[in-house]
Amino acid sequence: MDKIAVVILNWNGVKLLEQFLPSVIQFSAEATIYVADNASTDDSVNFVKENFPTIKIVENSGNHGFAKGYNDALQHIDAEIYALVNSDIEVTENWLQPIIETFALENQTAIIQPKILDFKNKEYFEYAGAAGGFIDKYGYPYCRGRIFETIEKDNGQYDDHCELSWASGACFFIRKQVYHELGGFDETFFAHQEEIDLCWRALNEGYIIKYNSQSTVYHVGGATLQHGNPKKTYLNFRNSLLMLVKNLPKKRMFFVIFTRMILDGIAAMRFVTQGKFRHTFAILKAHFSFYCISLKYIRKRKDFQIQQYYTVKSIVYLYYIKKLTVFKEIFNRIQNIKN
Repeated sequence: MDKIAVVILNWNGVKLLEQFLPSVIQFSAEATIYVADNASTDDSVNFVKENFPTIKIVENSGNHGFAKGYNDALQHIDAEIYALVNSDIEVTENWLQPIIETFALENQTAIIQPKILDFKNKEYFEYAGAAGGFIDKYGYPYCRGRIFETIEKDNGQYDDHCELSWASGACFFIRKQVYHELGGFDETFFAHQEEIDLCWRALNEGYIIKYNSQSTVYHVGGATLQHGNPKKTYLNFRNSLLMLVKNLPKKRMFFVIFTRMILDGIAAMRFVTQGKFRHTFAILKAHFSFYCISLKYIRKRKDFQIQQYYTVKSIVYLYYIKKLTVFKEIFNRIQNIKN
């Protein structure tokens, strides 16, 4: 068994592979590198075989998205640690060693995220993950270094190690044993928020999720599905509701989901005022899909859910009403309330 396998999921991303595989090869001597191909119709597979013969290829039977794509590929990869890396990630020197050391020293740590900076503006954090993720009471995700559309400059303010609520799927380290114990990603999600759901399930089982700033990567972001794409809106809103049904403590479930659906309605109306009608329709479609499969998801609930799954009650309130736009302001507010 390999100590660590770097697994890059690809679909029609030959240009990204050409651009970013060299850094992965250069700085990943400790790992076996795989490209898991989701039945690409471009020349991705032949390109890797001809230009990077040391990389192993796993060919999936179809384009099953992020969730099933990884689930299928990882059945064929044997390693103690999986490093799931987007094809638009540039890695840096010594990015693996701090992660390997943390896993070796901390048996209950099951998932780790590195510092994720913006490839296009390397002084700033990147939207998808930044310095580690949290959720509020209603399931809205936010990060140290990124709250909604506000992205912070990296001034060393998160050069630390801390526990998280979730780690970004853009560069996601997980123990093989834990991944399979949890059943991998939820394949119904297809893409978006499946890593948050997996992390929440890990927390419910007593595992720890960590951020390690000694490992740094740069992420392009939106290379597969652009931020303004209505399909992304649909997946995010639907998957968030499904995640809540699966993972919320039983006594909170009805109230939180009901409140969240009202907030989703407000978001839909906001899109109307902005003239983004396709995004409004995407939210309506997401709710209809949720109604159709919610009973199935109630059956997926486990016997135990952690009670204190959130750090703040409403990140929407703090950001849009109280105008607290960076994580430090949120953190200081939490500490003042505690004191």
